[in-house]
Amino acid sequence: MSDGDLRDLPIRRLGVDDLPGCLLLAEDRGWSREEHKWRVIFGTGVVYGVDDPDGGLAATVAATSYGGAVTAIGMMLVARRHERRGLGARLMRHAMDHAGTEGTWLTATEFGRPLYERLGFRAIGRLSSYQGTLKALPGDPSRPVSRPMDASDLPAVIALDAEVFGVPRAGLVTLLSSFSTSMRVVEGPSGITAYGATWQTRGAVGEPLTVVGPLVAGDGETAVALLADLAAGVEGAVRIDVEHRWAGLVGWVEEHGLGTAFSTTVMIHGADLPGDRDRLFLPFSITHG
Repeated sequence: MSDGDLRDLPIRRLGVDDLPGCLLLAEDRGWSREEHKWRVIFGTGVVYGVDDPDGGLAATVAATSYGGAVTAIGMMLVARRHERRGLGARLMRHAMDHAGTEGTWLTATEFGRPLYERLGFRAIGRLSSYQGTLKALPGDPSRPVSRPMDASDLPAVIALDAEVFGVPRAGLVTLLSSFSTSMRVVEGPSGITAYGATWQTRGAVGEPLTVVGPLVAGDGETAVALLADLAAGVEGAVRIDVEHRWAGLVGWVEEHGLGTAFSTTVMIHGADLPGDRDRLFLPFSITHG
């Protein structure tokens, strides 16, 4: 198929019925299939795709918009047989044009970063995904600083998340509360001051993988303590996505035996990110922010 033919292929909004094609495309690029994560994306955002005339999907991209402030972009995938022929740029422009937000956020692999730079994205940091099995250390505290979240805490957690993220994410946080394996909160004199969650997906070979995130806290010390509380309930493989600026969290995950699976560049387009990002220590995912 010629480059001209590829440019003529229409972009359409995908639905959950297209999930099998999305999983196959992820597999084609060497990504984990992560069916549950895809279902969350379909439930909270928009997925665009291009059909391959020979069957399946040629490319996808996901966009999750939060009000008029910011859109998180992820799952930018182009089939190996169609790479470097303009499909990625077409999909990115389409997603950004239809988002209608002041800014756009994503994390870029070294392979994808040149494309995003040509589209006007600018780098604001680095993020590494740490994976492995957590090991306990003799000095780990045995007394938690947090408690399990209950249903009555949900409005306060939604309000705290909106304050820190800079725009309401009530739908995402509510959905998270329905499928998380653990949600914990820290209380202060004026109410809930921190929260975090764990939830499950699948790793590269289909094994259960517990993701830690999001994590919101008032300071780095509380963030590390809350991370330790969440990790104490995890069995098996775990994934924690940490921006390099959080030295305390990076040190904790490395000391507890996790290794770097991959690293990406955090990039934005348009307006600066809203909210109080100094209290957002872990993202929900690198697709959702």
